[in-house]
Amino acid sequence: MKVKFYVILSILTFSLSSAQKKVNEKSKFNQELATSLGADRYGMKGYTIVMLTTGATQIADETKMAELMKGHMTNIGKLADEGKVIVAGPFLEKNKENYRGMFIFNTQSKEEAEQWVKTDPAVQAGIFSYEIFPWYGSAALPLYLKHHKEITKENL
Repeated sequence: MKVKFYVILSILTFSLSSAQKKVNEKSKFNQELATSLGADRYGMKGYTIVMLTTGATQIADETKMAELMKGHMTNIGKLADEGKVIVAGPFLEKNKENYRGMFIFNTQSKEEAEQWVKTDPAVQAGIFSYEIFPWYGSAALPLYLKHHKEITKENL
């Protein structure tokens, strides 16, 4: 019984020390990556968030609405492929601000972000309106899209 206890204790001690070592190991700074992503000394950079809100236009024709939403999704894909939008998605619950979804654009320019959001057919049709906010976040954020494609079985 004592032997089993010591074996288990030894395994636990080794596992804990290995885990601690990994936590204590500091990632090495990668200047080339930081520069390529436009990171400041904190690994951060400016972006622009666009909050999509419910627009003034209501479309009862389901076929027309489906066509506009397909165009909306196609436009998001195009902007992502161009490196302009790095995060996009709908909100899953209604909220008092009537936010429907959001984009994080890879620009610090509100004017440029507005030009990009205006390419959206659903915005052009008035189904969505928008609010624009400057935002400061991790410069590594654009890297997530590469990995998202690796875990996606189907497109919406």
